[in-house]
Amino acid sequence: MANPVLPDVRPVSYSRVTLTELMIPSYANFGGKIHGGILLSLMDKVAYAAASKHAGNYCVTVSVDGVNFLQPVEVGELVSLLASVNYVGRTSLLVGIKVIAEDVRTGTVKHTNTSYFTMVAKDDAGKPTIVPELLLETPEDTRRFLEAIKRREFNAQYREQFDNARTELAAEEQLHLLQQERCQLGY
Repeated sequence: MANPVLPDVRPVSYSRVTLTELMIPSYANFGGKIHGGILLSLMDKVAYAAASKHAGNYCVTVSVDGVNFLQPVEVGELVSLLASVNYVGRTSLLVGIKVIAEDVRTGTVKHTNTSYFTMVAKDDAGKPTIVPELLLETPEDTRRFLEAIKRREFNAQYREQFDNARTELAAEEQLHLLQQERCQLGY
């Protein structure tokens, strides 16, 4: 069966995906909370689903930005990951993910984290391929698209500044910075 021809533009709503999973005891760490790695794996899955749906192709994770665990997730809670494409480049897509956990016994819902996954669409030969443009349907979609542009700018500035600082860092001249830190030199 031939692949259908993709439209040149797809709305944000087309990429929206929700993944919900019950947190079981085997997902817990020694402290009784759900492993961050389990949650990262679920985020990667939902990012793939949203990006691939929009792109109409296989997508791979290129980077993850902003994984801050705001609250722990407990065994027995239902975790829902809400994802949508917030931004598209030529071959890349930025997927925004909101993670919420629900205690089904009490009905309490908590926001555990928001993350951003950059994905790249691949063709059947494994080469990056052009993705459809993104139709911004609401002011919220537009805000998220503009935030993604800013996030890209800030990340590029950070990488450049950090690379410059690392290149210019003369460790022997900066040892005084260690005096207030919790470390000891062993040489």
